[in-house]
Amino acid sequence: MYRVGIIGCGRPHKTEGATGFAMSRAHAEGYRASADAEIVALADIKLDNAQAFQAVYGGDKLYTDYRAMLAQEKLDIVSISTWPHLHAEMVIAAAEAGVKAVHCEKPMAPTYGEAVRMVRACEANGVQLTINHQRRFGAPFRQAKELVKQGVIGELQRVEAVCDNLYDWGTHWFDMMFFYNDQTPVEWVIGQVDARGSHNVFDVLVEGQGLSHFLFQNGVIGQLVTGYGTKGFVNRLIGTDGMIEVGYSPEIPLRVRGVGDGAWRNVDVGEGIHGVPEYVARGVQDLIDALKTGREPELAGRRALQATELIFATYESSRRRGRIDLPLTVEDSPFRAMVDEGLLPAE
Repeated sequence: MYRVGIIGCGRPHKTEGATGFAMSRAHAEGYRASADAEIVALADIKLDNAQAFQAVYGGDKLYTDYRAMLAQEKLDIVSISTWPHLHAEMVIAAAEAGVKAVHCEKPMAPTYGEAVRMVRACEANGVQLTINHQRRFGAPFRQAKELVKQGVIGELQRVEAVCDNLYDWGTHWFDMMFFYNDQTPVEWVIGQVDARGSHNVFDVLVEGQGLSHFLFQNGVIGQLVTGYGTKGFVNRLIGTDGMIEVGYSPEIPLRVRGVGDGAWRNVDVGEGIHGVPEYVARGVQDLIDALKTGREPELAGRRALQATELIFATYESSRRRGRIDLPLTVEDSPFRAMVDEGLLPAE
């Protein structure tokens, strides 16, 4: 039985004082559904948050200092559901405390250097790190990948996505592009961002508009467009013999079009693209199984780092005004730096 500790209980989604999406509760649903895990301790800077969480999901010990919980509870798994600027210090502290696994919310961190240090700390301490890119467990996304594998659209040539921003939403879609393309590494990235319309998401500044264009090592092209005018599909996969769209509408989460007659065919997968609590619970159960069996989990930290690298490589491309060949060598957030230096005016 794995002993689980939660860092960051928060408040239920859309309740008074809530500032997030209650992801810790979605994590807890996954642990509660597992016969191999038990939530034994909770940490939140607001004790009433931990008490409200405890009333639903258990956890005998409550802490307002997560480091005290790590020191005293001999935990096997730690779930971290806090804002991004806290992720690195918490993941590293958990890894150094001797836990077996850490499951952390996305985005990984506000800078690329912090994200790298999270992965390295877990590797150095033999800790399984997972990052909650939960859409890998959604039926529309998994079926889209299966259709590609079956050759329904021929040879994959392009993967495209649209969303609000490169960082908070983009981390999901960059991750899904790697998912569709079997984790193939990226060779280079060229991109641009604009600060007009920029806004804060979980205390991290994101761009008003952005464009990321990149090449996978197997020749597949990737493209993510953010900001104004990003309506319609959320993911598009283009092959030599057809096209797949994921998230065309709430009623049509997955559809396929062949080259022949050009007609769209809707694919019934039984759920939409926004089943977040269910997807998160499936991810938690997968990380537990991976810990038991020794295999790599679907949400492995090194995979999440690939997506995170694309975010900051796109920012760096905008800063350098040129193509960025990977691996990325910067440690900061080039977008934040450009805004702070007055190089990207927000008005």
